[in-house]
Amino acid sequence: MTSLEATTPEKQEYSVTEISNILKRKVELEFSQVRVRGEISGLKIAPSGHIYFSIKDNEAVMAAICWRGVASKLSIKLEEGMEIICIGSITTYPMQSKYQIIVNQFQISGEGALMALLLKRKEQLAKEGLFDLAKKKKLPFLPSKIGIVTSPTGAVIRDMIHRLSDRMPVHVLLWPVLVQGDQAASQIASAIDGFNQMASPPDLIIVARGGGSIEDLWAFNEEIVVRAAYNSKIPLISAVGHETDTTLIDYASDLRAPTPSAAAEMAVPVKADLLLMINDKKRRIDHLVAQIINNKKTYLNSITRIIFANNNLMIGAVQKLDHLSMRFERSVLSYLLDKNNYLKLMVSKIKKPLQLIENHYNKLNYNFMILAKTANNSLKNNQDKLIYLSSLLESYNYKKTLQRGFSVLRSNDNKLIKSIDQIQENNQYQLELKDGVRIMIATGK
Repeated sequence: MTSLEATTPEKQEYSVTEISNILKRKVELEFSQVRVRGEISGLKIAPSGHIYFSIKDNEAVMAAICWRGVASKLSIKLEEGMEIICIGSITTYPMQSKYQIIVNQFQISGEGALMALLLKRKEQLAKEGLFDLAKKKKLPFLPSKIGIVTSPTGAVIRDMIHRLSDRMPVHVLLWPVLVQGDQAASQIASAIDGFNQMASPPDLIIVARGGGSIEDLWAFNEEIVVRAAYNSKIPLISAVGHETDTTLIDYASDLRAPTPSAAAEMAVPVKADLLLMINDKKRRIDHLVAQIINNKKTYLNSITRIIFANNNLMIGAVQKLDHLSMRFERSVLSYLLDKNNYLKLMVSKIKKPLQLIENHYNKLNYNFMILAKTANNSLKNNQDKLIYLSSLLESYNYKKTLQRGFSVLRSNDNKLIKSIDQIQENNQYQLELKDGVRIMIATGK
């Protein structure tokens, strides 16, 4: 029996299975391809990969099933409360006497629903800290290797490579991916993870795509892509769509570029500008070094003049000491000679008894002791002064300066060379160092 109409009047009874099968065939024939709009409720994903949920509006609820083969190819992630359009066929489930839709394709119900879903996901990920500015990584100033995640065809990759070549030639690694469709999100996330796991990873990653509608760019709003960008240990620039387009990867990346070409400009400096900056820095450093050297030369010349001036001063002091010593020696001898003459005179005039002679003799001995003591004290004082002046002279001796790495240049007639203008080409000069003297010949200015 194929239908209720084919039932003969004599047979008015049907088994439950018969009625269920008749209804199943009628429903499937009548609703073999339908589009049903509603809100997802009771979403469950079975271990087998099949998706079970209900789709409802304000007045009714319908069961829905998405088999594993279709579920694995979804371009969007189903979420509780999402407003969608389910495309598929209506069938019944006799075990529970209910009807359900077998979904072959999903569509977001309008751009407003997509934006609502986008805002909800953005709020959720923001609460987890995936968009925190404090966690953004600093871009390298001059990367030697850049990894680009984008489609291998189209104008985006060509424009980026051309812009990089114009500014600063750099090694580019392209990880080709789909940037739209069911598999785009998983490929983009895998590319970001793949660059991070390379033995010799790039210094910078750029995820790029041209402009498009919100549906076209939806892969860059998927949670798997946003988390991959956030977890990247390599600094990442997002360059998705045009300047007015914003996707969730823009919030998780370390820097958002308004366009793919702008990302290339942000990634590397202009080579010509960099060379100008380097040359300017070099000129400043050269000027500073020359100024420091001139200051040190002036200081050294001042120290040299002081040393030689002190040498001349010490020479005068030594000569004065020698002169005083000789004068002192002559004074002592003169004094002793005068006393001796006086003694002789007194002896010649002695007409008194021996007692007078003895008195004069004792007085003479006393005076001689006083003189000897005075002479010894004076001599010791002058010796101490001589030792002090000798020590001071030694400290100012220019040979001490030679021990610290300086040198003295003299002409053949032993005149001190104080200026480079005194040096004549092909003349011989004496260069005195700490351990000896060498004859030098000036070969040119």
